[in-house]
Amino acid sequence: MANLLERKTIVVMGVINKRSIAWGCADALKKNGARVVFTYQNERVKNQLLKIVDADDVLVECDVSKDENIEAAFSEIHSNVGNFDGLVHSIAFANKEELEGKIAESSREGYAMAQDISVFSLLAVVKYALPYLNKNSSIATMTYIGSERAVPNYNVMGLAKASLEAAVRYLAVDLAEQSIRVNGISAGAVKTLAVTGVKDYDKLLKISEERTPDGRSVDIFEIGNVAAFLMSDLSTGVVGDIIYVDKGVHLT
Repeated sequence: MANLLERKTIVVMGVINKRSIAWGCADALKKNGARVVFTYQNERVKNQLLKIVDADDVLVECDVSKDENIEAAFSEIHSNVGNFDGLVHSIAFANKEELEGKIAESSREGYAMAQDISVFSLLAVVKYALPYLNKNSSIATMTYIGSERAVPNYNVMGLAKASLEAAVRYLAVDLAEQSIRVNGISAGAVKTLAVTGVKDYDKLLKISEERTPDGRSVDIFEIGNVAAFLMSDLSTGVVGDIIYVDKGVHLT
């Protein structure tokens, strides 16, 4: 495979285990020659990461619910690797109880948390990463078709993903003058830790697979390949876009 990302350093946020979409992204980035920096939320996640990353990979704690933690994380990243060339944001969270029942029954606190972790975290991360991003850098985040269609048991996360996609467009305009592009990947449903928090997730996965034209679901590595493209110089003409990587589920 060509080294599209040779001499590039990319920060990947959101790897929990080898089923994470973020892991598929990190794998593709490495296969294309990038140096990857991983961030983790807490010691529990760090211990899981240490079992799967390479010995020379850089790991930095970053709890996106705290601005001071984000600021310290990117300062530490810069101290370890200098400026970097891209960032993959694959972070989202909602309380399980907010993903069931009727959307009007959502709690104010649960809604706010979903927006904070799933959407505002991208804005905060960009704010503190910006001083260390090289010119012609790329930022990508992960979204889902529940942002534009009513997916059963997705509820407040669907609203959060809609906000996230709007954030992509506004950030893309703001950062274009600094030659930094921002895009989103609308990933198909895959069995990750996040998806298993959705009620009847096995039915969701089955329906998603049935809606693909070839009857096969997308996997994390296919999603990762598109992330690698977006991090590469081949994607300099792609700005403020949402790219579907769902094997065609969105077509029907």
